[in-house]
Amino acid sequence: MANKNEKSHSISADSAKWHLIDANNRTLGRLASEIAILLQGKHNTRYLNYLNTGDFVVVVNAEKVRVTGKKMTQKMYYRHSGYHGGLTEQTLAEVIEKHPTRVIQKAVKGMLPKTTLGRHMLNRLKIYDKDSHPHEAQLKG
Repeated sequence: MANKNEKSHSISADSAKWHLIDANNRTLGRLASEIAILLQGKHNTRYLNYLNTGDFVVVVNAEKVRVTGKKMTQKMYYRHSGYHGGLTEQTLAEVIEKHPTRVIQKAVKGMLPKTTLGRHMLNRLKIYDKDSHPHEAQLKG
């Protein structure tokens, strides 16, 4: 039996399924909400809001994600180094060019709970900018 003081943040990593999602020509917001539902486990009958009952999600072709309107030039991403005057701002087009996985990760992170449990859920998200990924064995099982 487990120690009384131990906290379990997930049911079991063995019972979690693996999902492969191709981001090629998919709209960013709709894709992110679909991923967030899978990570939280809201698609399962065993969903509990205080446990990590979600599945693993592998996203490929992150660099080919699509946005509508003028978001490529108008949507800004901000980072701060911690130093005075250390604010860096980049447009969505610049971020997709340099770090295409960061766009999907930030969109999904904004849709998850802002707690320790939400950070554990985000660890189950694997994003790759190209078509190849190292999770073939898990997806076949």
